[in-house]
Amino acid sequence: MTIQNFKDLKIEHWRKIELCYILQIMAAKENASWKSSINDTGEYVRKQSKFRNFITADGSSGFPAEANRYHLYVSLACPWAHRTLIVRKLKGLDDIISCTVVDWLLTEKGWSFTDKKPHCTKDTINGKTYLREVYEIVDPNYDAVVSVPVLWDKVQGVIVNNESSEIIRMLNSEFNKFCSTEQPKSLDLYPAELRSKIDELNNWIYPEINNGVYKSGFATKQDAYTTSVTALFKALDRVEEILCKNRFLTGDRLTEADIRLFTTLIRFDIVYVGHFKCNKKRIVDYSNMWGYVKDIYQTAGISETVDPQHIMCHYQQSHTSINPYGIVSIGPNIDFNEPHGRQ
Repeated sequence: MTIQNFKDLKIEHWRKIELCYILQIMAAKENASWKSSINDTGEYVRKQSKFRNFITADGSSGFPAEANRYHLYVSLACPWAHRTLIVRKLKGLDDIISCTVVDWLLTEKGWSFTDKKPHCTKDTINGKTYLREVYEIVDPNYDAVVSVPVLWDKVQGVIVNNESSEIIRMLNSEFNKFCSTEQPKSLDLYPAELRSKIDELNNWIYPEINNGVYKSGFATKQDAYTTSVTALFKALDRVEEILCKNRFLTGDRLTEADIRLFTTLIRFDIVYVGHFKCNKKRIVDYSNMWGYVKDIYQTAGISETVDPQHIMCHYQQSHTSINPYGIVSIGPNIDFNEPHGRQ
């Protein structure tokens, strides 16, 4: 064997190693993208959250409720993260649980941190550039979806939970000792006497509406889209029927079920109608549901958690397979402060 042949073999060996490394990175990015959730029939199938620990008031879970111990990573555009911000606000926990807001632009590298855009913040907790790096502190080989919200334990340096439905339950019940006043302390968004009703509502509102807009918007085949969008508007009609009799979904009391629905409805006319092709009807076309959205929006503190700029820029700039040029639309102009008439 000549010296040149030996050198060629070494180069080829390192090229193979480099190629394997590149393929691993590509696979991780693809697995972390919403596109990896599209099945063979063109249907969007949401993946399950990975971190499912629970904070408890008595600390029996290993994660005791404490002031200034926990931190939320959120996107102001994301309806799932929005749930946690609303409950945090209603329970008076703004000064107890700190928060970082990611850039509205979701790239192939995932969520990132910046202070160059309105209401976005740097990662002051872990000093990372991308949210993926925060996940990798806990699991260096993490290859699943990097999602928001993330509930972080600053003491143990770990992710407690990244499932919004569970995070809002913790905020609702486990931090009452730290609520700013008696009013938020007494607020119970998941009261024992309404739990079965709330659970029943969540069981069809989540797949048909909360996730239904995504299944409609991310569908890559006509049949998948038609099936999802038809189910979506059937469920919206069902909500409208409930709201013609009740101020809120369970009666005259705001609950977790309303917050979970609201974060989808507040985005519906802003982006889902056009961007996700959910355009059979707008929320403003439903007399009861439109009043209901304004009623919740005008509840003290909730409007502060709604950021139309983040919502519009995220969806229309991030989903380039839907909106290739990333052009953000000029409207619609919606006045959520109009009288709601739901008293």
